[in-house]
Amino acid sequence: MSQANLSTLLKSARYEILPTAGVVDRVHEYVAPGRVITVTASTGLTLEATLSTAEQLQALGFQAVPHIAARMVQSRTELEEIVARIAQAGIDRIFVPAGDATPPAGGYAGALDLIVDLASMAAPIQHLGVSAYPETHPLISDDVTVQAMWDKRDYATHLVSNLCFDPGVIATWLARVRARGIELPLVLGIAGKVELTKLARVAGKIGVGESTRFLRKNTATFSRMAKPGGYNPQKLLDKLAPTLDNPAMGVVGLHIYTFNQIKDTEIWRRKQLAALGHTDEATISNG
Repeated sequence: MSQANLSTLLKSARYEILPTAGVVDRVHEYVAPGRVITVTASTGLTLEATLSTAEQLQALGFQAVPHIAARMVQSRTELEEIVARIAQAGIDRIFVPAGDATPPAGGYAGALDLIVDLASMAAPIQHLGVSAYPETHPLISDDVTVQAMWDKRDYATHLVSNLCFDPGVIATWLARVRARGIELPLVLGIAGKVELTKLARVAGKIGVGESTRFLRKNTATFSRMAKPGGYNPQKLLDKLAPTLDNPAMGVVGLHIYTFNQIKDTEIWRRKQLAALGHTDEATISNG
């Protein structure tokens, strides 16, 4: 991969966090303001936790991106309230997944339903991300997920890919997406510098039922962490170099799943930049 391209991706990398207790303080301690921080939504942690965390991050100078999981929103009225709330906070970026609430809290069975409603409101949204699945979704066929991206193309500004540890799968999938005429820019999802013991600790903080879902959804992550040598995100990026360097593939950024291991992920990112001859102004706390 070209050093210039890798440097650009690392400099602009965005972090995904779970809205658990104390996470805002950790982001503020280890990450310089201005970075895009996305905040997940899950039934165990509530949409209120997502919105509150996003509001706090935005107030601290970060570019907060709340996940508005469609199946967690009860009605158009609640969606209007969410829009008013994020507008008041100065938030103009959101990510809209379907979510896994079963049954749905209201009338939104999937992300497109909510996005269409959102488009009819005076929402101050400048950046709207939607889900992309390099690996087969456990409940949805590949053809359906690709069609869903096509259906959302007139509303969304970019795709955000789910975790995948196989560079070959990612490259083949993305080429297929582009061949289908889906031109939305891709923010590539990768796991940060994650330690197995800390990952298990995160699972324990989000409630028994939710932690079970968390572990099930992230089985591949746990398996990769358990292998000798663990997981190195740089190796994945190196193997993806032909895809990342190909303008036709439209990879415009990195979406780093931190699993709330914010300090470790930020140290890793800065070390990679330093190896390329670049630095960030802010410093990492020793805490």
